Amino acid sequence: MDKQRQMGFTLYELMITVMVVAVILAFGIPNLRDFTLNSRMTSAANDLHAAFMMARTEAAHAKSNVTICASADPMGAAACDGNWNQGYVVFIDDNADQVRDAGEAVLRAHPPADSGVLLRVANGATYFMYAPSGLGRLDAGGNPPVSQVVICDERGNVTAAGGNSAARLFWSTPLGRATIVRDQTQIESALTAMGATCP
Repeated sequence: MDKQRQMGFTLYELMITVMVVAVILAFGIPNLRDFTLNSRMTSAANDLHAAFMMARTEAAHAKSNVTICASADPMGAAACDGNWNQGYVVFIDDNADQVRDAGEAVLRAHPPADSGVLLRVANGATYFMYAPSGLGRLDAGGNPPVSQVVICDERGNVTAAGGNSAARLFWSTPLGRATIVRDQTQIESALTAMGATCP
């Protein structure tokens, strides 16, 4: 009668394998969570920055006013009637009234930010408008344009990987140049000036 060797793990080998997997998961899961949160924050900041850059380019190219405004239904009616957490639209604003009228083309519509991402806006501003020159138009209609937006999540303005803040500060100059910074001091100053907190 032939003897056949049985292949498999011994109990000790199985226990060591389970222990190694547990150690890897213990270190890996928190890092994976931070990676996911950072990706959401970066995406939200980059999307807003890209919308401003596209609006500026289109205004200069089409020689027309282009407005970016907060919208409660950006993927539907695309009216300027919401807050930045609900989404925003970029459109040709022929009469420079910060209102999307019939016939004014939507250039880009952005849905609400990912779950957990919050936008805090200075002065309650709901729009930014570029003139046909590609430069920003200030206080069109007496309303202040967007100057600063703090983008944050549940972590708030804390130190993240690389020594930068977990939050982002989107900054638009009166001329319409936009930039994103991750300096904790600048973000804290912006939040204080807004009278806002993150989260």
